[in-house]
Amino acid sequence: MATGPELVLITGPTASGKSGLALEMAQRKEGVIVNADSMQIYEGLPILTAQPSPGELALAPHRLYGEVAPDQAWSVAHWLETVRSLTAELHAQGKAVILCGGTGLYFKAVEEGISTVPPIDPQIRDRWRKLGREQPETLYGELARLDPAGAAGLKPSDTQRLVRALEVIEGTSKPLGHWHGRGKQPLITQEMQVERHLIQPERALLHERINRRFDSMIEAGAIEEVGAFLARKLDPSLPAMKAIGLRELGGYLAGETSLSQACERAKAATRQYAKRQMTWFRHQMGEAWVGPEYETPE
Repeated sequence: MATGPELVLITGPTASGKSGLALEMAQRKEGVIVNADSMQIYEGLPILTAQPSPGELALAPHRLYGEVAPDQAWSVAHWLETVRSLTAELHAQGKAVILCGGTGLYFKAVEEGISTVPPIDPQIRDRWRKLGREQPETLYGELARLDPAGAAGLKPSDTQRLVRALEVIEGTSKPLGHWHGRGKQPLITQEMQVERHLIQPERALLHERINRRFDSMIEAGAIEEVGAFLARKLDPSLPAMKAIGLRELGGYLAGETSLSQACERAKAATRQYAKRQMTWFRHQMGEAWVGPEYETPE
C-alpha cells in the first residue's frame, strides 16, 4: 500500500454535499481543498456558482476558486497542468490535497491524463473562434468536410468543441482524434495515498437541496451579482457565460420574465444538470470509487 502524500478525490452532482465532506476532511487531515469544478474556477459569480462562503474559507485553505478572469476559456488541459503544479507544491509542504468538484472530465484527467496537442497558432485559433461567434451554423459542415469521423461524435450546436476540432486540424494538419491517447500523463502517481469519494444522494433529497440552495442564492444577492456580471458584456460563447441561472436571472433583469418564473427555470436547469452528472458518473467512474455514508448538515 502506498504511504506517500495524500490525494483525496471528492465528486458528485451539484448540491450533493461535496463541500461539506471536503471541509471535514481538510480539517481532519490538515489539508488544502482544491477546486475541481469548471464553473467555480471563474471570478465574478461566487454566489451563483456556489463557491465557498467566507465562513467556509475561514475553516480551511481553498485554492482555484474564483481565480480566473471570466473572459478566459480554461480547458481541461489547462486545469490539469495547474493542479499538477499546485499538488506538487502542497505535497512538498506535507499537505494533503483534497480535489473537490462536480466536473467529471477533471477527475477523468486526474486518473488517466489527457492527450497532448501541440500549441495552436494564435491567429488560427482567433480566426476559428471569431467564426464560432459570428457564424456558428457553418462550423459543423466544415468539420464534416475535413474530419467526418470527428464530426460524427459532436453535435452541430456544440460550438466550443467544433471550434477546437477545427483549429487543431488547421494548426497541426491532423484531426483531433489523431492526438487522442498521445502524451497522456495522469496526476496520480504510484506513491500517492489516494481516496475516492463519489456522493450520490437519493434523487428526491437532491432536488430538495437544489431548490433550497437556489432560494438561498437569491437571498444572498445572486440577482445583483448577475446584473453586475452581465454588465461586463462578455462574449456569450465563453464558458463562464454558461453558468446555470445566469440566462434565467438575466431574463428577469431584462423584464422578459417574472422573478418566480426565472427561479423555477433555473432550478429546473440545475436538476437537469444534476441528472446528466449522475448519468456520467454511473458510466464513467470505476469500481474504485465509493459512495461515503455522509449527510450534509441542514
